[in-house]
Amino acid sequence: MAISKHHVRSNSFPSQSHPSSTRIEQELTKMKAWEATSTPTSDSITTGLSFLEDLYISLEDLLNMSSTQKAISHLQGEKFVEELLDSSVKILDICGITRDTMSQIKENVQTLHSALRRRKADSSIESSVAEYKFFTKKMKKNVTNLITSLKHMESKFGASSLLNQDQDLVAVITVLREVIAMNLSIFQSLLSFLVGSSSKSKATKWLKVTKLMQKRVTCEENMENFNELQCLEASLRTLISEGSNVAHERFEALENAIESIENGLENIFRRLVKTRVCLLNIMTLS
Repeated sequence: MAISKHHVRSNSFPSQSHPSSTRIEQELTKMKAWEATSTPTSDSITTGLSFLEDLYISLEDLLNMSSTQKAISHLQGEKFVEELLDSSVKILDICGITRDTMSQIKENVQTLHSALRRRKADSSIESSVAEYKFFTKKMKKNVTNLITSLKHMESKFGASSLLNQDQDLVAVITVLREVIAMNLSIFQSLLSFLVGSSSKSKATKWLKVTKLMQKRVTCEENMENFNELQCLEASLRTLISEGSNVAHERFEALENAIESIENGLENIFRRLVKTRVCLLNIMTLS
């Protein structure tokens, strides 16, 4: 992944004090392996979202431990605690916006697909294609802004010091930072999928939207370089003259990909809300 290795990351957590940390460490190892090999494809993103959900399930167990809650509750006002709370709400916002964006994409893809199904010898399909292109142009601009927000968040995240703190507390804070870092990684990959850029490129290339199909190259011959959104976008150039079976296949592939990502995002959104509530509740403990 293009996202840099965060200086907040550690290799292990004190599992004797926090038994749940062992399982969290296993989930983090699994996610880091995904992070190292991930590409902005629907299958990879769906897998990453599933791994992230497993990570949150383990995190919930850690946060429900009385020792964890007591340690965190005594640190209200500490900079690193405020950083975690602020980051958690920002991640929640990004997830919500991304989820809404996926819903809009699904709606526009389905509208265009329906127009193709009922197309006749008129200009209705040309109008539908134009509307879809207008939507994707606006969508990519918004997604690019989200990528900028992620970059800014990454550059500021994990700056507060954990020196002179109880080691068990340091372990908990480190876990929370790791989880947030993984959120940054999975959302970078997902947003790269939407704009058609490579998550393996350098960070300076994040905002470059891929110029598709400068010459006619089929997606089938370059499947490792193109995702479902890109294949459909490439097909729009020849949608009217191209065989409808090919176009329908690409629509169906994209609709299936969107549904899988939507389901994963919905699960993550619920976990993010639950974790956010849990953190806020911990901070109200006397």
